[in-house]
Amino acid sequence: MSSSLTEAQDSIIIVGHGSPDPDNVREFESLVALVRARSGDATINFGYLECSTPTIKEAVHDSVAAGARRVIVVPALLATATHIKTDLPGLLADLARELPQTELCLAAAIGEHPDLLELCKQRIIDAEVKAGKSLERCHECLLVVSRGTTHAQANAEISKLARRLEEEMGFGSSFVCFSGAARPLVADGLEMAGRLGFKRIVVLPYLLFDGVLVKRIYQAVNEFARRRVDLEVLPAGYLGAAPAVADVLILRARQATEDGFRSSLGGCNCAGPDRMSDRWEDCRGGLRAAQQARSDAPLHLQSTGRVLPAVCRKAPVPAVVGLPDRYVMHPIESESMRLIGASRDWSSFSAAGRAVAQRLIHASGDLTAADNLFFSPGAPDAGVEAILSARRIVCDVTMVLSGLQRALLQKLGVETWCGVHEEETALLAQAAGLTRSAAWIRRARQLWGDSLVLSIGDAPSAVAEATRLVLNDSWRPLLIVGLPVGFVGTRESKEGLRKLDGITRITNSGTRGGSPWAAAVINALMIEAVNRLAEQHEHKSHS
Repeated sequence: MSSSLTEAQDSIIIVGHGSPDPDNVREFESLVALVRARSGDATINFGYLECSTPTIKEAVHDSVAAGARRVIVVPALLATATHIKTDLPGLLADLARELPQTELCLAAAIGEHPDLLELCKQRIIDAEVKAGKSLERCHECLLVVSRGTTHAQANAEISKLARRLEEEMGFGSSFVCFSGAARPLVADGLEMAGRLGFKRIVVLPYLLFDGVLVKRIYQAVNEFARRRVDLEVLPAGYLGAAPAVADVLILRARQATEDGFRSSLGGCNCAGPDRMSDRWEDCRGGLRAAQQARSDAPLHLQSTGRVLPAVCRKAPVPAVVGLPDRYVMHPIESESMRLIGASRDWSSFSAAGRAVAQRLIHASGDLTAADNLFFSPGAPDAGVEAILSARRIVCDVTMVLSGLQRALLQKLGVETWCGVHEEETALLAQAAGLTRSAAWIRRARQLWGDSLVLSIGDAPSAVAEATRLVLNDSWRPLLIVGLPVGFVGTRESKEGLRKLDGITRITNSGTRGGSPWAAAVINALMIEAVNRLAEQHEHKSHS
């Protein structure tokens, strides 16, 4: 918290909606306790809008009686709707008349924030991990359920959130429904989503706490799932009393007292009774402008579009760049390859297999590197076709990606991906108890299905996860190159990959390998692909 919130004469009041359900009240007060624990020396109290006690008026009067000269009212409400636009301004206007010596500040609603977006992702990932079976996200529909309000703009924000989650996480589509004052209601939303043809529906309650509405959502989900045994329905967790929610409330309290925000709000520290009600709309407009100007402001999400059919929405295959000329080696490279070629009898290798093995020796500087190399039947030639077909190479670490020859990637129009450092990978790793590399392999399957070439040069856990997905979840990537290096789990992971059936794979045995090895194999296959395209072009030109 900033120093302006730690002064002895300041008091922060967290506003809850209130509920007849004791679970709701208990979780709200747990959130208040979390805010206290994370806000330093600030004085934190709470009050309710309805159904529960203490009321907001009681909380404000108690704070003033305890010596507070400034009271910052922070709504623990997700949306800017009636309570934010009308009820709280009116209430604070009355209090300002009762307490003319007290400065009253009204913070913004929780609204949009990157931390909440990540919390939603965590709830979704937790539900998927709990389900056990991995599924391509293009076969999943995300159903976001909100309370709903009578304000169209507040409801529209939920559609924006759903669209953002859909696009960033790779869902086939998303749908929005409501458990309160807007339509479609939960049961209708489930029916509509169930007619879209997806294999799985993930239901995310975008609500803060347990209570009547959350229980109503889960009941509707259970009833729908009992009727639709042909469809997997996963209920995800609601937001809850999470650190991310507490931190956003602390941020909103800080913003309500900062000079930049107060000036942008048109003076919304509201010391007088008339300023709260008469200038509220000006304040809201100023707040939106101020939020957009801040680096830590909430995300402004894109509006939702049409619902797409249940098909995999993968990126289009890039076009080949330029004319298909043959790969030309540098003279030193050419001499190195000549020496490698003369170093042993290569008659047991196919042309493509020989190219892979020799390129691996060239990259490693080790003439024995090819001795324990393993190809599944026809793997080198199938690998060349896999690169030409998928035009997408997924790497377990950035070192593999950096070892791929950029000119070849551009020539073939191949995309490369490594998401080991992405936030969603970290969330999945934590939820599923995986290494980041293994979590990224699972995400690659969720995002692109079978349409990829997988190159693993660092993590045995990534090879093990790929093997598990092939065995248990029928994953069929076009090619797996598994050449991790190390002493812990490396031999075992490679042996598991060797034993797979029905999948094109290249690996070796033992502890040797590494990112340069995995990159060398892919580079050899890309060189072969470029030469085949050139050969086809030459054949067409002559004919």
